Parts: sequence; C-alpha cells; structure tokens
Amino acid sequence: MELRDIEIFLTLAEGLHFGRAAERLHVSVAAVSKALKKQERAIGVELFARDSRNVRLTPVGEQLRDDLRQVHQGLTQSLERARMAARGKTGTLRVSLFPVNVQELRRYWETFRARHPQWELRLRMSGYQDPFAQLRKGEVDILVTWLPVEEPDLTVGPLLFAERRVLAVAGDHALTRWSSVSLEAISDFQHVVIESVPGYWFDHFVPKLTPKGRLIDRTANVDNLEEVFMHTVLGEAVTLFPVHVSWYFPRPDVAYLPVKDMDALPYGLVWSSDAENDMIRAFARVVRELGPLPG
Repeated sequence: MELRDIEIFLTLAEGLHFGRAAERLHVSVAAVSKALKKQERAIGVELFARDSRNVRLTPVGEQLRDDLRQVHQGLTQSLERARMAARGKTGTLRVSLFPVNVQELRRYWETFRARHPQWELRLRMSGYQDPFAQLRKGEVDILVTWLPVEEPDLTVGPLLFAERRVLAVAGDHALTRWSSVSLEAISDFQHVVIESVPGYWFDHFVPKLTPKGRLIDRTANVDNLEEVFMHTVLGEAVTLFPVHVSWYFPRPDVAYLPVKDMDALPYGLVWSSDAENDMIRAFARVVRELGPLPG
C-alpha cells in the first residue's frame, strides 16, 4: 500500500464520511472511492461497510486502522525530518487554530521565527470534530482555542486575545432592525451546536441559558464553518461569534450585530502536558513577552 493510499484510508477511517475525507485531502469523492476499492481488492475483503446513510469500519478495517496509524506516523515523521534537514531545520512546531484572525496574530509567528530560525513553524486551521484529539494523537503541538479548557491531560498557556461577541443573522432576519441585541432576546431563535466536543467548553461559546435562566435552543448541529453559515443565511439559526469573524467573513447575505450583555471571549494556547518540549515552551514565552492583543 502506497503512502497516499494509507493517508486516504486513515482519513476516511477517522471521519467515516467520503465527502469530508475528500475535502481534507483536496481530492474528489470519486478519487477516495477509487482508492478504497483498490485497497479492498488488494486485501481481499471489505474495509468499510457502507449504505446510503452510514459508513462504518468492518472488523478487518478496524484492525488495519490501528496497525497503520503508527506506520503512517513513523513514515511521515521520517520524511519530514529529511526535508527539514535539507533546509537546515531541526524541528517543526505545528499550531492548529480555531480563530481565523491569523493576520492579526502575525507578530507572534514572526517573532518566533526570528528568534528560532532552526525551527519551522507550521499553521493550520482546526476542524470542528473533537479538536483536543489533535493534541492527544500527536497531530499538532499547540491548539489556539477559546477558554477555559479544563482537561486533566492538557496544559493551558498564555492568553492571546479576548474579543467582544457579535451575532450573525441572515441579511433579511427580523433582528436586523436593531443595532445591537441581548443574549436574553436571542434565546427566541435556534443556535448551532457541535455535539462531538466537551459540553462545558462549548457552553462558553454558546451558553445553555440566558442570564435570566431561559433555555437557549442549540439544536442546529454543525461540523464546519460552511455549515454554520449555511444555517445562518437560510434563517434556520443565528450564530454567536467573536467579533473578528465579522471582519474576516463579510458577506452580503449576513448581518453581524453586537451582543451587549456577553463577556469577551478569551483565546489562548493549549498543549498536551506529556508532549511539552523546547519548541512549545519557546512559543509560549514569545506570547507571554509580547502580551495579548489589545482589546
């Protein structure tokens, strides 16, 4: 099995969704399906059981997934070390981000690169599906996310920024007649939810209750930002965001309204305590010395 075939298999095994696997790999759904059929022919057994509604691993598929994870990690790490050595680099710090204001955070990236030219800094956007799993699987070294994070195996580092909140609504939504909104008022509308993440953590992004104890309807389940905007522009949901989203995603079919009774949402660094190393400590030191972005 070639390296690309292993990547396709493991990506599909992780998400159990042909469309999302194709999106992550930047290939067509047909290419994922063709690669899988090739693998199944070579092995002589089905690796996935699939019908019109569900995809799941067969017992042989589960065994292959478990065996290939370490093989794939070792191969990619070896290739990466060889590429870095050719460029005079001794290590790579991988940072995954939930916020999209990468440009505003440039001072941290640039300072780290200037101080530590021996290390490469690689950035990626985080997926919505269990982002802490990236740290636990060793796929990334640092996660930039909203706080608080209360996971016993993870270390919370310095604060990067804290932002006021806005509400995204469809351009023709009834709420657009107001210049700002309150959390109490927007409890009348459906909100998005990410079901695969810790409840306490998502509660800080979209609370369960209003300040007066009214239940907030969080039943529009989403897997990615595109789905968030789809529900929003169709008027099926309203969406709470940090304010930087309104700057980076201006849309003619979306209005952003300031929310006047919510605290600023803080974002900081998080990493696996057992995986802490010199690169992680150096980046955290850069953030502490530069301090958080002005509010």
